Amino acid sequence: MERIQSAIAKARAARSASGTPSDRPPAFFSRPQASDAARIAEAWEALPQVAPEAGQLARHHIVATRGGRETAAFDVMRTKLLHQMRAQGWRRVAITSPGAGCGKSTIALNLAFSLARQPELRVLLAEIDLRRPSLARMLGLREKHGFAEVLQGSARFEDNAVRIGTNLAIATNRAPFRNPAELLQGASVPAVLSEIESRYAPDVVIFDMPPLLVSDETMAFAGQVHCALLIAAAESTSASEVDVCEQELAGQTNVLGVVLNKCRFMGPDHGYGYYG
Repeated sequence: MERIQSAIAKARAARSASGTPSDRPPAFFSRPQASDAARIAEAWEALPQVAPEAGQLARHHIVATRGGRETAAFDVMRTKLLHQMRAQGWRRVAITSPGAGCGKSTIALNLAFSLARQPELRVLLAEIDLRRPSLARMLGLREKHGFAEVLQGSARFEDNAVRIGTNLAIATNRAPFRNPAELLQGASVPAVLSEIESRYAPDVVIFDMPPLLVSDETMAFAGQVHCALLIAAAESTSASEVDVCEQELAGQTNVLGVVLNKCRFMGPDHGYGYYG
């Protein structure tokens, strides 16, 4: 683990010295007007509510539904994420990884639940990993949802999302979607995302993205987000893969940092590592 941390730090220092990557222009982060509060609350209330079983969540390592020792790492990640996003006026964050099996969807769900424990925040988690959707399975959802159809403009968001508690909405996909890169680069996507944000006014939108080195979907969509987190697996992701992915992401959006996941040999006081 120390070797990959050191290699990542050296690669970043080299890029910084060379003057890349450049800063991205800030997007928007604003609270809704008081006159819109009733409309927004009604839209959230209309989303079908579900309550995932505790055992189902535990089997998939979703632990951040309530506070405690095992959620501390996600809460620290949440605080750092909010601090950086609020400072820049950002709302949309992508979560991706170099390859499969790094745990990005698990982290996306835990981060969403951690954020939603702050009652003043509205949080939306949207599944963009259209080749291998997994969020519905991890949550134990039975609804036959298709967020891909929403992005396509052929279905309504409220018919393809669920609400957990009062302030967390999750949009999933029931099955893989054909030609996802073409969809994500389509003309309908920016308008659909803007319409969802206008209607629900989420404070944070998390996009669970495909792995960067497996397909081109993440790069096709990266221009739609304000920032990104890269998830690396401690014993399978190489430092060179992290460096390549950071450079690729930095060409499209702002890279918040690298989360080092699956660290088997860390001490008892550590969980997920976060390096910004």
